[in-house]
Amino acid sequence: MSYVKPDQLIDQLVHSGVVKSNLTVRQMAVRGTLSGAILGAATTLALTAAAQTGLPIVGALVFPVGFCVILLLGLELVTGTFALIPLAILEGRTTIAKGLKNFAVVIPAHIVGAGLYALLYTGVITYLGTDTTDPMIQAIINMAEHKVLPYEAVGAGGILVVVIKAMLCNWMVALGTIMFYTSTSTAGKILAMWLPVLTFFGLGLEHAVVNMFVIPAGMLLGADISVGDWWGWNTGPVLIGNFLGAVLFTALPMYYSHRNTVNRAAAMHDDDTENTPELAASHS
Repeated sequence: MSYVKPDQLIDQLVHSGVVKSNLTVRQMAVRGTLSGAILGAATTLALTAAAQTGLPIVGALVFPVGFCVILLLGLELVTGTFALIPLAILEGRTTIAKGLKNFAVVIPAHIVGAGLYALLYTGVITYLGTDTTDPMIQAIINMAEHKVLPYEAVGAGGILVVVIKAMLCNWMVALGTIMFYTSTSTAGKILAMWLPVLTFFGLGLEHAVVNMFVIPAGMLLGADISVGDWWGWNTGPVLIGNFLGAVLFTALPMYYSHRNTVNRAAAMHDDDTENTPELAASHS
């Protein structure tokens, strides 16, 4: 049977959090950069599918391909790590400092990867700024402005709305990350994580890394958004909401509903033998 039972699942989640917190800076940076670019590609795929069919739900159906690639290749996606490293800290198997180091390296790496893809993709669809007829141009502009301007129009209440939408988003994304570990087969992993990720995208919720592509791409194409608008009305509060959603809605409820005993001695032995930087790359 490829199904991993919940009590065994918690062991894997905690161990994965330990491994991720012990990656080298180089590993975090490269993996985070790749993930940012891959999510940018998945977002443009989803927008293309929605435009071709006239059905936004079709875009949501294909968007999880990016998450599948990221998780199957063991790359770093901070919104999933938001659920894993806190569990390792909770069990005393890594430190807050190591967790913050991971976030501090991976988030800028996401910006680099997503920004690079945005630059290349917008260059392609505009033929290096010489053609504005591609329908994807307006689709990206509309999506970017929709992720900033409505919140700005509401003022302080808009910040609360965007934080809540980010929490709901990462409830689903973190759940998708956790469900990835519920199977030992590749097909099972893909199917398990596909469902909650489809849900978040279909509901139009706020995911920080997706927005690190969408909003800069929209700005490059002429969206009425400044860098301050991007971070003040979206990505800054969205990162906070994504973290809260992963921890409060997903990681802690799963942990306390299934964790009965903690064999820290055995776990620490596993960490010591498997979490050297050289071996970490094969266990994330």
